[in-house]
Amino acid sequence: MPSVRSDSPAVIHRHGRVIVLVEDDSGLRTALERVLSASGFDAHAYGSAEAVLADGFFVGADCLIVDLNLPAMSGLDLVVRLRRRGVDAPAVVITALDKASIRDEVQRCGIEHFLVKPFLGSALVRLVDSIVAGNSSRNDH
Repeated sequence: MPSVRSDSPAVIHRHGRVIVLVEDDSGLRTALERVLSASGFDAHAYGSAEAVLADGFFVGADCLIVDLNLPAMSGLDLVVRLRRRGVDAPAVVITALDKASIRDEVQRCGIEHFLVKPFLGSALVRLVDSIVAGNSSRNDH
């Protein structure tokens, strides 16, 4: 992976962008948090939906990244619950299950972004970049 200088435009663009990551696999959670943080995002990682709800940090999130299959409450249920609380940050569902029925369920919950595991960290960063950039342009108007 090429090194990124702290004054590079990509890092400056991402600085301060809050990403909430929910993944129950601790190894993958740590890896994704590191990739996002190294890319200049302010990444906050959690092992469960309940941990996110208990922390309350989601209020300022620019993007939510949620695993579909979490131990108790699913990633979809978490996003629906956050939407009811007024959190409108765009969400990405990550899952190893790539089925049309799952994609349909994700879309019915109002989530447009879906990433199938395994994926490259750079693919996640590119997706989050495009989401955050789109969200910024909507907020600027």
